[in-house]
Amino acid sequence: MAAASDRYTAGLEVYRVGGAVRDARLGWPVYDNDWVVVGATPEEMQRRGFKPVGRDFPVFLHPQSHEEYALARTERKAGHGYTGFVVHASPEVTLEEDLARRDLTINAMAEDADGGLVDPFHGSDDLEARVLRHVSPAFAEDPLRVLRAARFLARYQGLGFTIAAETLALMRELAASGELAHLVAERVWGETEKALGEPHPEAYFTLLDACGALPRLMPELHGDSDELAAALARLARVPEEPLDDPAEALPRWRWARLVEHLADAQRDALAKRLRLPNAYADLARQVALSRGLWRQENPDAAAILGWLDAIDAWRRSARVVPLISLVSLERPALADDLALAWRLAQQVVPRLLLEEGYRGKALGEEVRRRRWQVIADALV
Repeated sequence: MAAASDRYTAGLEVYRVGGAVRDARLGWPVYDNDWVVVGATPEEMQRRGFKPVGRDFPVFLHPQSHEEYALARTERKAGHGYTGFVVHASPEVTLEEDLARRDLTINAMAEDADGGLVDPFHGSDDLEARVLRHVSPAFAEDPLRVLRAARFLARYQGLGFTIAAETLALMRELAASGELAHLVAERVWGETEKALGEPHPEAYFTLLDACGALPRLMPELHGDSDELAAALARLARVPEEPLDDPAEALPRWRWARLVEHLADAQRDALAKRLRLPNAYADLARQVALSRGLWRQENPDAAAILGWLDAIDAWRRSARVVPLISLVSLERPALADDLALAWRLAQQVVPRLLLEEGYRGKALGEEVRRRRWQVIADALV
């Protein structure tokens, strides 16, 4: 796909850049295009009808396609963290200077108006060699790039991609520098959530551990290598029946499986540090409770009823079947018992007990007793 050409961009030096160029050459679907404009000013862009949206640097939305057009810019490190940069955008900034500020060579390619490749850092060679390599030593100035590199490995590992040895060395240098401490929780979680939706999320955490970032960002997951390996293996074992939309549910289930072995205090501390969305924290708790059940040698009626109570099955019944589906991956026979117990326990209807004269505390006790009884009878 050549760079856009229409009455709004006519006469501008426009290039398609970044992920769209990369994925098109990998044969992956391209959903969004990003464009760089060389030699223009913010005033000229606005005169042409582009709407400014960038707060820290000049980015504009196309009047019709609403795709992003950014003026070519450079960045200079001037503080800590991923925000500690001074951005310079002007008509004098060249395309190569703009591409030089990017993280990986495969993200530092551009296409001109004729579809010709502009590749000053040999990203196409690294695509062919299946290597994730940094563009320049400036990679180590931005701590977020550690997470981004790990996320790209989670996306492309199935294609045979690996991290270049010199890039891994820079990631280790960055992790040891203390810069990771300046990343805000929202950015750490943002990259982690995206990685959980990639084809190989285990690669994300493995690389973070290998470069020394995991113990700094998620210390609860770092430590026993066998325990971490077991947790990462579980990422491929999630229920086929999601709680809701599969695209949204898959990262949540993977996160829950990753942390299910942690003690409650550890899991809560990790959730608090990452400012985890409630949907993730809630599912992680439900999965941990389910793990506690399937790890019992022979759960009795009281244990199964306690599990149903703990996951709030009576008010939120939609979560029960997916959790039983999860248990079936670990203890198929127990999952069969749970499915039967759930079906029978649902037949104990408080309204009918009201008609029998039960009220208040006595009603609650009788509901629980009868639920326990039908479960116990089913387990015989």
